[in-house]
Amino acid sequence: MGPLLLLIICQCAINSVKTHSASNPNIILLMADDLGIGDLGCYGNKTLRTPNIDRLAEEGVTLTQHIAAAPLCTPSRAAFLTGRYPIRSGMAAFSRVGVFLFSASSGGLPSEEITFSKLLKQKGYATALIGKWHLGMNCESSNDFCHHPLSHGFDYFYGLTVTNFRDCKPGQGSVFLKGVQKALIFPIQVAGITLVSLAIARCIGLLNVPFQAFCYCLLIITISLVVLIFFFYHFRHLNCFLMRNHQIVQQPLSYENLTQRLTKEAMQFIGRNTDAPFLLVLSYLHVHTALYASENFRGKSKHGLYGDAVEEMDWSVGQVLDVLEKHNLSDKTLVYFTSDQGAHVEEISSAGEVHGGYNGIYKGGKSTNWEGGIRVPGLLRWPGVIQAGAYIDEPTSNMDIFPTVVKLAEAQLPSDRIIDGHDLLPLLQGKVTRSKHEFLFHYCNAYLNAVRWHPGNSESVWKVFFFTPNFSPEDSNGCYDSHVCFCHGGFITQHDPPLLFDLSRDPEEKVPLTPETESRFYEILRVVHQAVDNHTRSLQAVPNQLSWDNLLWKPWLQLCCSSLFQSCYCDYDSGGSPLEVHSG
Repeated sequence: MGPLLLLIICQCAINSVKTHSASNPNIILLMADDLGIGDLGCYGNKTLRTPNIDRLAEEGVTLTQHIAAAPLCTPSRAAFLTGRYPIRSGMAAFSRVGVFLFSASSGGLPSEEITFSKLLKQKGYATALIGKWHLGMNCESSNDFCHHPLSHGFDYFYGLTVTNFRDCKPGQGSVFLKGVQKALIFPIQVAGITLVSLAIARCIGLLNVPFQAFCYCLLIITISLVVLIFFFYHFRHLNCFLMRNHQIVQQPLSYENLTQRLTKEAMQFIGRNTDAPFLLVLSYLHVHTALYASENFRGKSKHGLYGDAVEEMDWSVGQVLDVLEKHNLSDKTLVYFTSDQGAHVEEISSAGEVHGGYNGIYKGGKSTNWEGGIRVPGLLRWPGVIQAGAYIDEPTSNMDIFPTVVKLAEAQLPSDRIIDGHDLLPLLQGKVTRSKHEFLFHYCNAYLNAVRWHPGNSESVWKVFFFTPNFSPEDSNGCYDSHVCFCHGGFITQHDPPLLFDLSRDPEEKVPLTPETESRFYEILRVVHQAVDNHTRSLQAVPNQLSWDNLLWKPWLQLCCSSLFQSCYCDYDSGGSPLEVHSG
Protein backbone atom coordinates (compact mmCIF):
# COMPACT_ATOMS: atom_id res chain seq x y z
CA MET A 1 0.00 0.00 0.00
CA GLY A 2 2.88 2.35 0.76
CA PRO A 3 4.34 2.48 -2.78
CA LEU A 4 0.85 2.70 -4.30
CA LEU A 5 -0.09 5.62 -2.06
CA LEU A 6 3.16 7.35 -2.97
CA LEU A 7 2.46 6.79 -6.68
CA ILE A 8 -1.03 8.31 -6.33
CA ILE A 9 0.37 11.33 -4.49
CA CYS A 10 3.05 11.84 -7.18
CA GLN A 11 0.47 11.54 -9.97
CA CYS A 12 -1.76 14.12 -8.27
CA ALA A 13 1.20 16.45 -7.94
CA ILE A 14 2.06 16.02 -11.65
CA ASN A 15 -1.57 16.68 -12.64
CA SER A 16 -1.59 19.75 -10.42
CA VAL A 17 1.52 21.12 -12.14
CA LYS A 18 0.00 20.43 -15.59
CA THR A 19 -3.25 22.15 -14.61
CA HIS A 20 -1.37 25.17 -13.30
CA SER A 21 0.80 25.44 -16.42
CA ALA A 22 -2.25 25.26 -18.68
CA SER A 23 -4.08 28.07 -16.90
CA ASN A 24 -3.11 31.73 -16.58
CA PRO A 25 -0.21 31.42 -19.02
CA ASN A 26 1.72 34.42 -20.23
CA ILE A 27 0.45 35.64 -23.61
CA ILE A 28 2.65 37.18 -26.31
CA LEU A 29 0.87 38.33 -29.46
CA LEU A 30 3.17 39.39 -32.30
CA MET A 31 1.53 41.25 -35.18
CA ALA A 32 3.32 42.31 -38.35
CA ASP A 33 1.92 45.04 -40.59
CA ASP A 34 1.19 44.26 -44.27
CA LEU A 35 3.29 41.07 -44.23
CA GLY A 36 2.47 38.64 -47.03
CA ILE A 37 1.85 35.00 -46.19
CA GLY A 38 4.43 34.12 -48.85
CA ASP A 39 7.18 36.14 -47.16
CA LEU A 40 8.00 33.50 -44.52
CA GLY A 41 10.09 30.36 -44.83
CA CYS A 42 7.50 28.32 -42.96
CA TYR A 43 4.94 29.22 -45.64
CA GLY A 44 7.25 28.29 -48.51
CA ASN A 45 9.55 31.28 -49.06
CA LYS A 46 13.03 30.13 -50.17
CA THR A 47 14.83 33.47 -50.44
CA LEU A 48 14.02 35.45 -47.27
CA ARG A 49 15.67 34.36 -44.02
CA THR A 50 13.11 34.04 -41.21
CA PRO A 51 14.60 31.35 -38.91
CA ASN A 52 13.03 32.68 -35.70
CA ILE A 53 9.50 32.92 -37.06
CA ASP A 54 10.01 29.53 -38.70
CA ARG A 55 11.00 28.19 -35.28
CA LEU A 56 7.51 29.07 -34.01
CA ALA A 57 6.12 26.84 -36.77
CA GLU A 58 8.51 23.98 -35.97
CA GLU A 59 7.70 24.11 -32.25
CA GLY A 60 4.01 24.91 -32.62
CA VAL A 61 1.03 24.94 -34.96
CA THR A 62 0.85 26.47 -38.43
CA LEU A 63 -2.59 27.67 -39.48
CA THR A 64 -2.77 27.53 -43.27
CA GLN A 65 -6.22 29.12 -43.62
CA HIS A 66 -5.92 31.90 -41.05
CA ILE A 67 -8.09 34.86 -42.04
CA ALA A 68 -7.93 38.53 -41.10
CA ALA A 69 -11.40 39.88 -40.32
CA ALA A 70 -10.75 42.82 -42.67
CA PRO A 71 -8.15 43.62 -45.35
CA LEU A 72 -7.19 47.00 -43.82
CA CYS A 73 -5.33 47.91 -40.63
CA THR A 74 -7.91 49.75 -38.50
CA PRO A 75 -10.89 47.36 -38.89
CA SER A 76 -8.67 44.26 -38.76
CA ARG A 77 -7.04 45.35 -35.50
CA ALA A 78 -10.40 46.29 -33.98
CA ALA A 79 -11.67 42.79 -34.75
CA PHE A 80 -8.49 41.23 -33.33
CA LEU A 81 -8.81 43.05 -30.00
CA THR A 82 -12.55 42.53 -29.55
CA GLY A 83 -13.22 39.17 -31.23
CA ARG A 84 -15.99 40.86 -33.24
CA TYR A 85 -16.52 41.88 -36.84
CA PRO A 86 -15.56 45.57 -37.08
CA ILE A 87 -19.02 46.45 -38.41
CA ARG A 88 -20.33 45.66 -34.89
CA SER A 89 -18.16 48.33 -33.24
CA GLY A 90 -18.56 51.02 -35.90
CA MET A 91 -14.95 50.46 -37.03
CA ALA A 92 -15.87 49.93 -40.69
CA ALA A 93 -16.20 52.86 -43.09
CA PHE A 94 -18.95 53.68 -45.57
CA SER A 95 -16.65 56.21 -47.24
CA ARG A 96 -13.61 55.54 -49.40
CA VAL A 97 -11.15 56.00 -46.52
CA GLY A 98 -11.21 52.86 -44.38
CA VAL A 99 -8.55 53.68 -41.76
CA PHE A 100 -7.56 56.52 -39.45
CA LEU A 101 -5.10 58.88 -41.13
CA PHE A 102 -4.52 61.54 -38.47
CA SER A 103 -3.59 61.42 -34.80
CA ALA A 104 -5.87 64.43 -34.27
CA SER A 105 -9.12 62.88 -35.45
CA SER A 106 -11.98 62.01 -33.12
CA GLY A 107 -12.85 58.45 -34.19
CA GLY A 108 -11.57 55.33 -32.51
CA LEU A 109 -12.37 52.06 -30.81
CA PRO A 110 -15.41 52.89 -28.64
CA SER A 111 -14.99 52.70 -24.88
CA GLU A 112 -18.03 50.39 -24.76
CA GLU A 113 -16.07 47.71 -26.60
CA ILE A 114 -14.48 45.01 -24.45
CA THR A 115 -10.93 44.09 -25.46
CA PHE A 116 -9.07 40.98 -24.34
CA SER A 117 -6.60 43.33 -22.62
CA LYS A 118 -9.38 44.72 -20.40
CA LEU A 119 -10.47 41.23 -19.37
CA LEU A 120 -6.93 39.98 -18.73
CA LYS A 121 -6.08 43.09 -16.71
CA GLN A 122 -9.10 42.35 -14.49
CA LYS A 123 -7.64 38.86 -13.89
CA GLY A 124 -4.37 40.31 -12.61
CA TYR A 125 -2.35 40.28 -15.83
CA ALA A 126 0.24 42.97 -16.49
CA THR A 127 -0.63 44.27 -19.96
CA ALA A 128 1.42 46.15 -22.54
CA LEU A 129 1.08 47.28 -26.13
CA ILE A 130 4.35 48.09 -27.87
CA GLY A 131 4.36 49.39 -31.44
CA LYS A 132 1.43 50.34 -33.66
CA TRP A 133 -2.07 51.06 -32.31
CA HIS A 134 -4.08 52.69 -35.17
CA LEU A 135 -7.40 52.65 -33.28
CA GLY A 136 -7.74 56.34 -32.34
CA MET A 137 -6.66 58.53 -29.44
CA ASN A 138 -8.88 61.46 -28.40
CA CYS A 139 -12.56 62.36 -28.60
CA GLU A 140 -13.24 65.96 -27.62
CA SER A 141 -10.00 67.39 -26.23
CA SER A 142 -6.30 66.81 -26.76
CA ASN A 143 -5.96 65.04 -23.41
CA ASP A 144 -9.11 62.97 -22.89
CA PHE A 145 -7.37 59.89 -24.42
CA CYS A 146 -10.74 58.14 -24.77
CA HIS A 147 -9.49 55.81 -27.52
CA HIS A 148 -5.90 55.47 -26.27
CA PRO A 149 -4.45 52.00 -25.49
CA LEU A 150 -4.38 52.85 -21.77
CA SER A 151 -8.17 53.31 -21.97
CA HIS A 152 -8.58 49.84 -23.44
CA GLY A 153 -6.95 47.68 -20.79
CA PHE A 154 -3.24 48.20 -21.40
CA ASP A 155 -1.10 49.21 -18.40
CA TYR A 156 1.76 50.31 -20.60
CA PHE A 157 2.06 51.73 -24.10
CA TYR A 158 5.10 52.59 -26.17
CA GLY A 159 4.60 53.25 -29.85
CA LEU A 160 2.59 55.05 -32.52
CA THR A 161 -1.09 55.89 -32.13
CA VAL A 162 -1.67 56.03 -35.91
CA THR A 163 0.50 54.15 -38.42
CA ASN A 164 3.79 54.32 -40.25
CA PHE A 165 3.29 56.57 -43.30
CA ARG A 166 5.66 57.21 -46.18
CA ASP A 167 5.17 60.88 -45.30
CA CYS A 168 6.90 60.20 -41.95
CA LYS A 169 10.23 59.45 -43.59
CA PRO A 170 11.91 62.21 -45.64
CA GLY A 171 12.54 61.21 -49.22
CA GLN A 172 9.93 58.42 -49.29
CA GLY A 173 7.17 60.39 -51.02
CA SER A 174 3.63 60.96 -49.80
CA VAL A 175 0.47 58.91 -49.58
CA PHE A 176 -1.57 62.13 -49.35
CA LEU A 177 -0.16 64.61 -51.83
CA LYS A 178 -1.72 63.24 -55.03
CA GLY A 179 -5.10 62.69 -53.38
CA VAL A 180 -5.08 66.08 -51.68
CA GLN A 181 -4.16 67.83 -54.92
CA LYS A 182 -7.00 66.06 -56.74
CA ALA A 183 -9.45 66.80 -53.93
CA LEU A 184 -8.51 70.49 -53.64
CA ILE A 185 -8.15 71.52 -57.28
CA PHE A 186 -11.88 71.51 -58.03
CA PRO A 187 -13.07 73.37 -54.85
CA ILE A 188 -10.27 75.95 -55.25
CA GLN A 189 -11.27 76.51 -58.88
CA VAL A 190 -14.96 76.84 -57.92
CA ALA A 191 -14.13 79.23 -55.05
CA GLY A 192 -11.85 81.30 -57.28
CA ILE A 193 -14.35 81.54 -60.13
CA THR A 194 -17.15 82.40 -57.67
CA LEU A 195 -15.16 85.18 -56.00
CA VAL A 196 -14.00 86.64 -59.31
CA SER A 197 -17.57 86.49 -60.69
CA LEU A 198 -18.95 88.20 -57.59
CA ALA A 199 -16.28 90.89 -57.79
CA ILE A 200 -17.04 91.55 -61.50
CA ALA A 201 -20.80 91.52 -60.90
CA ARG A 202 -20.38 94.00 -58.05
CA CYS A 203 -18.14 96.28 -60.09
CA ILE A 204 -20.54 96.51 -63.04
CA GLY A 205 -23.57 96.88 -60.77
CA LEU A 206 -25.31 93.57 -61.54
CA LEU A 207 -25.17 92.48 -57.88
CA ASN A 208 -25.22 94.55 -54.77
CA VAL A 209 -22.92 92.31 -52.70
CA PRO A 210 -21.87 94.04 -49.47
CA PHE A 211 -18.14 94.60 -49.49
CA GLN A 212 -17.96 93.20 -45.94
CA ALA A 213 -19.60 89.90 -46.97
CA PHE A 214 -17.21 89.63 -49.91
CA CYS A 215 -14.24 90.11 -47.56
CA TYR A 216 -15.57 87.53 -45.11
CA CYS A 217 -15.83 84.90 -47.88
CA LEU A 218 -12.32 85.65 -49.03
CA LEU A 219 -11.02 85.48 -45.44
CA ILE A 220 -12.72 82.11 -44.72
CA ILE A 221 -11.37 80.56 -47.92
CA THR A 222 -7.88 81.93 -47.28
CA ILE A 223 -7.80 80.70 -43.67
CA SER A 224 -9.03 77.23 -44.74
CA LEU A 225 -6.32 76.98 -47.38
CA VAL A 226 -3.62 78.22 -45.01
CA VAL A 227 -4.63 75.64 -42.36
CA LEU A 228 -4.61 72.81 -44.93
CA ILE A 229 -1.28 73.87 -46.40
CA PHE A 230 0.20 74.25 -42.91
CA PHE A 231 -0.99 70.78 -41.89
CA PHE A 232 0.32 68.92 -44.91
CA TYR A 233 3.57 70.90 -44.96
CA HIS A 234 4.12 69.97 -41.29
CA PHE A 235 2.51 66.51 -41.52
CA ARG A 236 5.65 64.66 -40.40
CA HIS A 237 5.91 66.73 -37.22
CA LEU A 238 2.20 66.72 -36.43
CA ASN A 239 1.30 63.11 -37.19
CA CYS A 240 4.47 61.03 -36.80
CA PHE A 241 5.40 60.77 -33.16
CA LEU A 242 6.30 58.17 -30.56
CA MET A 243 4.50 57.97 -27.22
CA ARG A 244 5.20 56.36 -23.89
CA ASN A 245 1.86 56.02 -22.12
CA HIS A 246 0.26 59.49 -22.49
CA GLN A 247 3.49 61.38 -23.14
CA ILE A 248 5.14 62.12 -26.48
CA VAL A 249 8.79 61.07 -26.27
CA GLN A 250 9.84 61.74 -29.86
CA GLN A 251 8.31 64.17 -32.36
CA PRO A 252 8.78 63.69 -35.24
CA LEU A 253 9.49 59.97 -35.19
CA SER A 254 13.07 58.89 -35.89
CA TYR A 255 13.65 55.57 -37.64
CA GLU A 256 17.16 55.25 -36.21
CA ASN A 257 17.32 51.91 -34.36
CA LEU A 258 13.52 51.98 -34.10
CA THR A 259 13.02 48.20 -34.23
CA GLN A 260 15.74 47.76 -31.60
CA ARG A 261 13.96 50.27 -29.36
CA LEU A 262 10.61 48.49 -29.73
CA THR A 263 12.30 45.14 -29.08
CA LYS A 264 14.17 46.46 -26.05
CA GLU A 265 10.89 47.77 -24.57
CA ALA A 266 9.29 44.35 -25.11
CA MET A 267 12.20 42.51 -23.47
CA GLN A 268 12.21 44.87 -20.52
CA PHE A 269 8.48 44.41 -20.02
CA ILE A 270 8.94 40.62 -19.95
CA GLY A 271 11.85 41.01 -17.53
CA ARG A 272 9.71 43.12 -15.17
CA ASN A 273 6.95 40.51 -15.06
CA THR A 274 8.66 37.14 -14.64
CA ASP A 275 6.76 36.29 -11.45
CA ALA A 276 3.21 37.12 -12.55
CA PRO A 277 1.18 36.50 -15.70
CA PHE A 278 1.50 39.09 -18.45
CA LEU A 279 -0.01 39.99 -21.81
CA LEU A 280 2.33 41.56 -24.36
CA VAL A 281 1.09 42.75 -27.75
CA LEU A 282 4.14 43.58 -29.86
CA SER A 283 2.71 45.28 -32.93
CA TYR A 284 5.51 45.81 -35.45
CA LEU A 285 5.81 48.78 -37.78
CA HIS A 286 7.43 46.42 -40.28
CA VAL A 287 6.65 46.02 -43.14
CA HIS A 288 4.30 48.93 -43.73
CA THR A 289 5.84 51.76 -45.72
CA ALA A 290 7.87 53.81 -45.11
CA LEU A 291 10.24 50.84 -45.12
CA TYR A 292 13.30 51.08 -42.93
CA ALA A 293 16.01 48.83 -41.59
CA SER A 294 18.85 49.46 -39.18
CA GLU A 295 22.47 49.40 -40.30
CA ASN A 296 23.03 45.76 -39.35
CA PHE A 297 20.29 44.61 -41.74
CA ARG A 298 20.37 47.20 -44.52
CA GLY A 299 21.42 45.69 -47.84
CA LYS A 300 21.70 42.16 -46.41
CA SER A 301 18.63 40.45 -47.90
CA LYS A 302 17.91 39.30 -51.46
CA HIS A 303 14.81 41.48 -51.72
CA GLY A 304 15.99 45.05 -51.21
CA LEU A 305 14.74 47.19 -48.36
CA TYR A 306 11.55 45.13 -48.01
CA GLY A 307 13.55 41.95 -47.42
CA ASP A 308 15.86 43.79 -45.01
CA ALA A 309 12.82 44.87 -42.98
CA VAL A 310 11.38 41.33 -42.87
CA GLU A 311 14.70 39.90 -41.70
CA GLU A 312 15.07 42.60 -39.04
CA MET A 313 11.60 41.79 -37.74
CA ASP A 314 12.55 38.11 -37.63
CA TRP A 315 15.59 39.06 -35.53
CA SER A 316 13.27 40.87 -33.12
CA VAL A 317 11.05 37.79 -32.79
CA GLY A 318 14.18 35.81 -31.94
CA GLN A 319 15.11 38.28 -29.20
CA VAL A 320 11.66 37.87 -27.62
CA LEU A 321 11.92 34.07 -27.73
CA ASP A 322 15.44 34.22 -26.25
CA VAL A 323 14.35 36.37 -23.31
CA LEU A 324 11.58 33.86 -22.56
CA GLU A 325 14.17 31.09 -22.44
CA LYS A 326 16.49 33.20 -20.30
CA HIS A 327 13.75 33.56 -17.66
CA ASN A 328 12.52 29.95 -18.04
CA LEU A 329 9.16 31.18 -19.31
CA SER A 330 8.90 29.34 -22.64
CA ASP A 331 6.73 26.53 -21.28
CA LYS A 332 4.48 29.04 -19.49
CA THR A 333 3.90 31.27 -22.49
CA LEU A 334 1.60 31.12 -25.50
CA VAL A 335 3.23 32.93 -28.45
CA TYR A 336 1.18 33.93 -31.50
CA PHE A 337 2.49 35.47 -34.72
CA THR A 338 0.38 36.95 -37.52
CA SER A 339 -0.10 39.92 -39.85
CA ASP A 340 -3.01 42.37 -39.77
CA GLN A 341 -3.71 41.69 -43.47
CA GLY A 342 -1.99 40.56 -46.64
CA ALA A 343 0.88 42.28 -48.43
CA HIS A 344 0.33 45.67 -50.07
CA VAL A 345 1.17 44.61 -53.61
CA GLU A 346 0.81 48.13 -55.08
CA GLU A 347 3.65 49.55 -52.97
CA ILE A 348 6.42 50.66 -55.31
CA SER A 349 8.97 53.31 -54.32
CA SER A 350 9.57 56.51 -56.30
CA ALA A 351 12.76 54.83 -57.57
CA GLY A 352 10.76 51.83 -58.87
CA GLU A 353 11.76 49.36 -56.13
CA VAL A 354 9.04 46.96 -55.00
CA HIS A 355 8.20 47.88 -51.40
CA GLY A 356 5.24 45.51 -51.04
CA GLY A 357 5.38 41.88 -50.00
CA TYR A 358 4.52 38.51 -51.52
CA ASN A 359 1.20 36.72 -51.03
CA GLY A 360 2.36 33.40 -52.45
CA ILE A 361 -0.11 31.72 -54.78
CA TYR A 362 -2.99 33.89 -53.59
CA LYS A 363 -4.72 36.54 -55.64
CA GLY A 364 -4.82 40.26 -54.77
CA GLY A 365 -3.53 41.86 -51.61
CA LYS A 366 -4.19 44.44 -48.91
CA SER A 367 -7.58 46.23 -49.20
CA THR A 368 -9.20 43.30 -51.09
CA ASN A 369 -10.96 40.15 -49.94
CA TRP A 370 -9.24 37.98 -52.50
CA GLU A 371 -7.22 35.44 -50.53
CA GLY A 372 -4.04 37.50 -50.91
CA GLY A 373 -5.64 40.30 -48.88
CA ILE A 374 -6.97 38.27 -45.97
CA ARG A 375 -5.12 34.94 -45.73
CA VAL A 376 -2.34 35.71 -43.25
CA PRO A 377 0.32 33.84 -41.25
CA GLY A 378 -1.05 32.16 -38.14
CA LEU A 379 1.58 30.56 -35.88
CA LEU A 380 1.01 29.50 -32.28
CA ARG A 381 3.56 27.94 -29.91
CA TRP A 382 3.12 26.71 -26.35
CA PRO A 383 5.54 23.86 -25.59
CA GLY A 384 3.96 20.88 -23.90
CA VAL A 385 0.41 22.17 -24.28
CA ILE A 386 -0.29 22.47 -28.00
CA GLN A 387 0.95 20.28 -30.85
CA ALA A 388 4.42 20.86 -32.29
CA GLY A 389 5.02 20.87 -36.02
CA ALA A 390 1.33 20.49 -36.85
CA TYR A 391 -0.50 22.05 -39.80
CA ILE A 392 -4.20 22.93 -39.57
CA ASP A 393 -6.03 23.70 -42.82
CA GLU A 394 -9.35 24.64 -41.24
CA PRO A 395 -10.75 28.21 -41.53
CA THR A 396 -9.67 30.25 -38.51
CA SER A 397 -9.78 33.99 -37.85
CA ASN A 398 -7.76 36.66 -36.07
CA MET A 399 -10.98 37.17 -34.06
CA ASP A 400 -10.36 33.74 -32.49
CA ILE A 401 -7.51 35.10 -30.37
CA PHE A 402 -10.00 36.98 -28.17
CA PRO A 403 -11.93 33.95 -26.80
CA THR A 404 -8.77 31.82 -26.76
CA VAL A 405 -6.74 34.07 -24.47
CA VAL A 406 -9.76 35.10 -22.37
CA LYS A 407 -10.48 31.46 -21.55
CA LEU A 408 -6.82 30.73 -20.86
CA ALA A 409 -6.79 33.59 -18.35
CA GLU A 410 -9.92 32.06 -16.75
CA ALA A 411 -11.86 35.25 -17.43
CA GLN A 412 -15.51 35.32 -18.46
CA LEU A 413 -16.50 35.95 -22.05
CA PRO A 414 -18.94 38.87 -22.31
CA SER A 415 -22.56 37.67 -22.33
CA ASP A 416 -24.11 40.97 -23.43
CA ARG A 417 -22.76 40.94 -27.00
CA ILE A 418 -22.01 38.62 -29.89
CA ILE A 419 -18.43 37.33 -29.99
CA ASP A 420 -17.65 36.15 -33.52
CA GLY A 421 -14.37 34.40 -32.69
CA HIS A 422 -14.04 30.84 -31.36
CA ASP A 423 -11.63 29.30 -28.86
CA LEU A 424 -8.72 27.80 -30.82
CA LEU A 425 -7.29 25.58 -28.07
CA PRO A 426 -9.27 22.38 -28.86
CA LEU A 427 -8.10 22.66 -32.48
CA LEU A 428 -4.50 23.42 -31.46
CA GLN A 429 -4.38 20.46 -29.08
CA GLY A 430 -5.84 18.06 -31.64
CA LYS A 431 -8.95 17.41 -29.54
CA VAL A 432 -11.14 18.40 -32.49
CA THR A 433 -10.41 18.40 -36.20
CA ARG A 434 -13.08 20.81 -37.46
CA SER A 435 -13.17 24.57 -37.08
CA LYS A 436 -16.26 26.06 -35.46
CA HIS A 437 -16.37 28.62 -38.27
CA GLU A 438 -18.98 27.25 -40.62
CA PHE A 439 -19.31 30.75 -42.12
CA LEU A 440 -16.91 33.70 -42.24
CA PHE A 441 -18.11 37.07 -43.54
CA HIS A 442 -15.62 39.16 -45.48
CA TYR A 443 -16.22 42.91 -45.35
CA CYS A 444 -14.70 45.54 -47.61
CA ASN A 445 -14.99 48.55 -45.29
CA ALA A 446 -18.68 48.46 -44.21
CA TYR A 447 -19.84 46.54 -47.29
CA LEU A 448 -20.36 42.78 -47.15
CA ASN A 449 -18.09 41.65 -49.97
CA ALA A 450 -17.85 37.85 -49.73
CA VAL A 451 -18.79 34.84 -47.60
CA ARG A 452 -16.82 31.68 -46.83
CA TRP A 453 -18.78 28.49 -46.13
CA HIS A 454 -17.17 25.32 -44.78
CA PRO A 455 -20.00 22.76 -44.49
CA GLY A 456 -19.72 20.34 -41.60
CA ASN A 457 -20.09 17.29 -43.84
CA SER A 458 -17.64 18.37 -46.55
CA GLU A 459 -13.99 19.16 -47.17
CA SER A 460 -14.98 21.98 -49.55
CA VAL A 461 -14.57 25.60 -48.58
CA TRP A 462 -16.95 27.62 -50.73
CA LYS A 463 -16.35 31.33 -51.22
CA VAL A 464 -19.03 33.58 -52.70
CA PHE A 465 -18.23 37.11 -53.97
CA PHE A 466 -21.04 39.67 -54.30
CA PHE A 467 -18.68 42.20 -55.88
CA THR A 468 -14.99 42.38 -56.79
CA PRO A 469 -12.59 45.34 -57.14
CA ASN A 470 -11.72 46.61 -60.60
CA PHE A 471 -7.97 46.08 -60.91
CA SER A 472 -6.05 48.85 -62.65
CA PRO A 473 -4.42 48.16 -65.02
CA GLU A 474 -7.12 45.61 -65.83
CA ASP A 475 -4.75 42.67 -66.34
CA SER A 476 -2.76 43.33 -63.13
CA ASN A 477 -3.09 41.90 -59.62
CA GLY A 478 -4.03 45.13 -57.85
CA CYS A 479 -5.27 48.71 -58.08
CA TYR A 480 -1.99 50.39 -59.01
CA ASP A 481 -3.61 53.55 -60.37
CA SER A 482 -5.24 54.37 -57.01
CA HIS A 483 -2.60 52.69 -54.76
CA VAL A 484 -5.31 50.64 -52.99
CA CYS A 485 -8.60 49.11 -54.14
CA PHE A 486 -11.84 50.77 -53.02
CA CYS A 487 -15.13 49.20 -52.04
CA HIS A 488 -18.01 50.89 -53.83
CA GLY A 489 -19.25 52.87 -56.81
CA GLY A 490 -17.25 52.76 -60.01
CA PHE A 491 -14.32 51.03 -58.28
CA ILE A 492 -16.10 47.65 -58.16
CA THR A 493 -18.05 45.20 -60.33
CA GLN A 494 -21.25 43.74 -58.87
CA HIS A 495 -21.98 40.07 -59.65
CA ASP A 496 -25.46 38.61 -60.15
CA PRO A 497 -25.35 35.72 -59.63
CA PRO A 498 -22.39 36.02 -57.29
CA LEU A 499 -19.01 34.52 -58.16
CA LEU A 500 -18.45 31.10 -56.59
CA PHE A 501 -15.13 29.38 -55.87
CA ASP A 502 -14.18 26.17 -54.09
CA LEU A 503 -11.01 27.13 -52.23
CA SER A 504 -10.24 23.48 -51.44
CA ARG A 505 -9.70 22.88 -55.17
CA ASP A 506 -8.94 26.40 -56.41
CA PRO A 507 -7.15 28.38 -53.66
CA GLU A 508 -5.83 30.78 -56.31
CA GLU A 509 -9.43 31.81 -57.16
CA LYS A 510 -8.72 31.44 -60.86
CA VAL A 511 -11.89 29.85 -62.21
CA PRO A 512 -15.36 30.87 -60.96
CA LEU A 513 -17.77 27.95 -60.86
CA THR A 514 -21.01 27.98 -62.84
CA PRO A 515 -24.24 25.95 -62.76
CA GLU A 516 -22.69 23.87 -65.55
CA THR A 517 -19.45 23.12 -63.67
CA GLU A 518 -20.95 22.81 -60.17
CA SER A 519 -24.22 20.88 -59.79
CA ARG A 520 -24.89 22.39 -56.33
CA PHE A 521 -24.35 25.97 -57.54
CA TYR A 522 -27.81 27.31 -56.65
CA GLU A 523 -28.06 25.26 -53.46
CA ILE A 524 -24.75 26.76 -52.23
CA LEU A 525 -25.94 30.28 -53.03
CA ARG A 526 -29.23 29.63 -51.22
CA VAL A 527 -27.44 28.48 -48.04
CA VAL A 528 -25.03 31.44 -48.19
CA HIS A 529 -27.86 33.96 -48.68
CA GLN A 530 -29.65 32.48 -45.66
CA ALA A 531 -26.46 32.82 -43.60
CA VAL A 532 -26.15 36.45 -44.73
CA ASP A 533 -29.74 37.14 -43.66
CA ASN A 534 -29.08 35.64 -40.21
CA HIS A 535 -25.83 37.57 -39.86
CA THR A 536 -27.41 40.85 -40.97
CA ARG A 537 -30.22 40.45 -38.43
CA SER A 538 -27.59 40.11 -35.69
CA LEU A 539 -26.14 43.56 -36.43
CA GLN A 540 -27.14 46.58 -34.37
CA ALA A 541 -26.83 50.23 -35.38
CA VAL A 542 -23.78 51.87 -33.78
CA PRO A 543 -22.04 55.24 -34.30
CA ASN A 544 -19.77 55.22 -37.35
CA GLN A 545 -16.25 55.81 -36.03
CA LEU A 546 -14.91 56.26 -39.55
CA SER A 547 -17.39 58.91 -40.70
CA TRP A 548 -15.88 61.98 -42.38
CA ASP A 549 -16.49 63.96 -39.19
CA ASN A 550 -14.50 61.41 -37.19
CA LEU A 551 -11.77 61.06 -39.83
CA LEU A 552 -10.93 64.72 -40.42
CA TRP A 553 -7.98 66.45 -38.76
CA LYS A 554 -9.16 68.62 -35.86
CA PRO A 555 -6.56 71.16 -34.75
CA TRP A 556 -7.91 71.24 -31.17
CA LEU A 557 -7.14 67.52 -30.82
CA GLN A 558 -3.56 67.91 -32.04
CA LEU A 559 -0.84 66.80 -29.62
CA CYS A 560 2.38 68.79 -29.69
CA CYS A 561 5.29 68.22 -27.29
CA SER A 562 6.50 71.81 -27.78
CA SER A 563 4.88 74.94 -29.16
CA LEU A 564 3.77 75.07 -32.80
CA PHE A 565 6.39 77.82 -33.30
CA GLN A 566 9.03 75.22 -32.36
CA SER A 567 7.56 72.87 -35.01
CA CYS A 568 6.33 70.39 -32.36
CA TYR A 569 9.85 69.08 -31.88
CA CYS A 570 11.22 67.01 -28.99
CA ASP A 571 13.38 63.95 -28.53
CA TYR A 572 13.51 62.19 -25.18
CA ASP A 573 13.99 58.76 -26.70
CA SER A 574 17.11 58.71 -28.84
CA GLY A 575 19.38 58.05 -25.88
CA GLY A 576 20.16 54.57 -24.64
CA SER A 577 22.33 51.96 -26.29
CA PRO A 578 20.79 49.87 -29.05
CA LEU A 579 20.63 46.10 -28.67
CA GLU A 580 23.44 44.10 -30.16
CA VAL A 581 22.21 42.67 -33.43
CA HIS A 582 23.39 39.90 -35.69
CA SER A 583 21.96 39.92 -39.20
CA GLY A 584 22.60 36.22 -39.53
